[in-house]
Amino acid sequence: MAGILRPRTIGGQLSRILAFALILVLALLTVTAFGAYAEYRESDDTTRAVSLALRVQDLTDQIQRELGLSNGLLGGDERLQQPLAEQRRSVDRTLDAVKGVANSDAPGADQVRAALGQLNLLGNTRTQIDTRRISRPVVIQFYNDAVGTLNQLTLGLDQANDPEIQRGLQAFYALGAAKEQFDKERGFLNGVFVVGHFSGGEYGQFMEIRATKQAALQSFSRYATKSRQADLDEAMLGDNAAEAEQAEAVALASGDGPLVRPVDPMNWWNRMTGVIDAQRAVQKKVGNDVQARADDLRAAATTKLIIFLVGAAIAVIAMIALVLASVRALVRPLAELAGEADDVASRRLPRVIDEWAHAVDSRPEAPAPVRMPKGSSTEIAAVAGALDRVQATAFELASQQALVRRNTTESMANLARRNQNLVRRQLGLISEFERKELDPQGLANLFELDHLATRMRRNAESLLVLVGENSPRRLARPVALTNVIRAGMSEVDDYRRVVLRRVDDVMIVGGVASELSHMLAELIENGLAFSPPDLEVEIYGRRAAHGYLLAVVDHGVGMPPDQLAQSNAKLRGEQDFIVAPSRYLGHYVVGRLAKRLGIDVELNTSPVSGIVARMTLPSELLAAEQDHQPATVEAKAPVTVIEPAWGADSVTHRMVEAEARPEITAPTARGEASPPVRMTGPEPSAPRSAAPEPVTGSWNAPRPAADPGAATTRNGLIRRNKRSRGAESTSGPQLPRPETAAPPPERGPATQRSPQETASMLASFRAGHERGTGHERGFGHDHGPDDARSTPTILTAEENW
Repeated sequence: MAGILRPRTIGGQLSRILAFALILVLALLTVTAFGAYAEYRESDDTTRAVSLALRVQDLTDQIQRELGLSNGLLGGDERLQQPLAEQRRSVDRTLDAVKGVANSDAPGADQVRAALGQLNLLGNTRTQIDTRRISRPVVIQFYNDAVGTLNQLTLGLDQANDPEIQRGLQAFYALGAAKEQFDKERGFLNGVFVVGHFSGGEYGQFMEIRATKQAALQSFSRYATKSRQADLDEAMLGDNAAEAEQAEAVALASGDGPLVRPVDPMNWWNRMTGVIDAQRAVQKKVGNDVQARADDLRAAATTKLIIFLVGAAIAVIAMIALVLASVRALVRPLAELAGEADDVASRRLPRVIDEWAHAVDSRPEAPAPVRMPKGSSTEIAAVAGALDRVQATAFELASQQALVRRNTTESMANLARRNQNLVRRQLGLISEFERKELDPQGLANLFELDHLATRMRRNAESLLVLVGENSPRRLARPVALTNVIRAGMSEVDDYRRVVLRRVDDVMIVGGVASELSHMLAELIENGLAFSPPDLEVEIYGRRAAHGYLLAVVDHGVGMPPDQLAQSNAKLRGEQDFIVAPSRYLGHYVVGRLAKRLGIDVELNTSPVSGIVARMTLPSELLAAEQDHQPATVEAKAPVTVIEPAWGADSVTHRMVEAEARPEITAPTARGEASPPVRMTGPEPSAPRSAAPEPVTGSWNAPRPAADPGAATTRNGLIRRNKRSRGAESTSGPQLPRPETAAPPPERGPATQRSPQETASMLASFRAGHERGTGHERGFGHDHGPDDARSTPTILTAEENW
């Protein structure tokens, strides 16, 4: 309802004005049209009433004739037998016609039907006349009552408002009353002339009839027009009227007794019939005049009504056309202007920003000016000009913002590359320190430092991912998925809580291995940070119909549905990290990598507790089995076991060498994940201009069995010997080492140790590693400080993701 009373569009407001004006116009036209229609109905009712009155007068005339013939027959004139029978048939035909009209809805029809009730005993009266069992006075009274009732009907006078019609109807009914008295006189004197005298009281009745006749003729003279009065005078001056007056004079002179001279009843009847017929003709003319006037009024009313209706329709159409023209003059230019504004917002400015993002040195071309709508008014032209100025200002602002964003992105990428290079050099130095360190406690500390540096490198690579750069760590050979998972585990803090429950091992395309491990590291670290410290984060993997499904399951507090939806939107790459707080970038990194690799990543609520991160790898990322040719290990070749140093120069080295060598891991306690094993192996050499590539730090667990005199440390370990720069490993070629790095020692056959010795060495390493974990601090780009792992505070899901 509010939308109708207060429309929000220009078209709606103009339509409201139109509706109000139309209501007023239609109200006035309706009143006028109803007046014209009332005149039409009045004229039509008058026409039908006059038509009914003419038929009623025909009936009264026929009844009067039957009365005269019946009265003469009862007087003894048998010559009237045949004329009476014919007259009765005429009365019946006229009566049927009147009844047919009286059954319609014509004005006064109900009164006519009531008056016709006086003729219900007409058949019985006729029978009594034929059998001569009824007296003349009774017959005269019966017919006079019927005729009098019909003549008392003033049909049309109540409906007529036109003076001419009213005077015509008054003259019509006055002449009808006179004609009735002439009919009475004809019938009454016909009986008197037959018997030759007036019976008791008949002379008085005759005088009453004559007086009423004269009064009716005078009334007609008052209302009739001159032409119709002349017609009546002509009828009353004819031969029939003259002879009838002579017979009437005989009756007047006779008094209440015998006639002064005999009068031929048949001649009297014929002469009076001629007079009455002449009066009837004049009455019909008067009725026709009234009906013609009523028809003229009805035609005029019809024409007036049609003119009003046509005028109303023209007025309504004109108002609608004017409003539509006004709406078109306003709405069309405004619609075109709105289209221009929408084009500026949805196409032109985004195109400029996109061109700025890809422009190198040139400045993108400014968008086209806002077009002026055709036929626009001055106000709309002013709005178009203002919109064009807004577009120009928005273009400058968007250009500045795009330039700032591009410069910021390039600066972030440059900073990330520098940070990555520094971390690489740091890892190289740590690897050197690991090779030179002989103390197990110091070596464990170096391993922890190596691990922290590896996490720092992941943060630098995350920054490169966010700015759209590709990872520099690329492999050409396929890598086992389990090694990719272990590589991701090596880049998280509390790796001991990560458990590989069931993983169907497959080969991953080498070019995406490092990025996949990066994604896993982000998801695993988030699961670790927001699950209780005594619970594990589980990893599952299985083949699917169209790829491979990985699941990282934590048992933390979970996430609310709205935050879960926001996190999934980030993982789908639907949000920009620029507008997000800097502490919540983990999902943006995963989303960028997932979009780049075509991986579907989704977070779901675990059926028990926590969050399940599902990664669906497409088939394109899986390498065929024949594409992977693992290096064969001869039985006589020495086997090198590498200590779990988490901060190698690159995850790629660990994944490559893990494919080339068998893994040797120490047994771990239930619930702890074994640290990833890092194998030495060939690495791609960096260009001379680049920062020196770090070398995987490792120490050789096996000892040469044929050298009992080799130098040992105070802990009983064989002291390392520096190898020359060109020395080659027995298991394969080594990468060039930095000039500061000492050559690795020559490898010998593996030393066979007892289980007790191996357990003692691992226990010593683990004790040192446990002491070092108390001082480690991590840097997480999408969560809080790393000591959240040791603090029993449960963080919210938004802080996690």
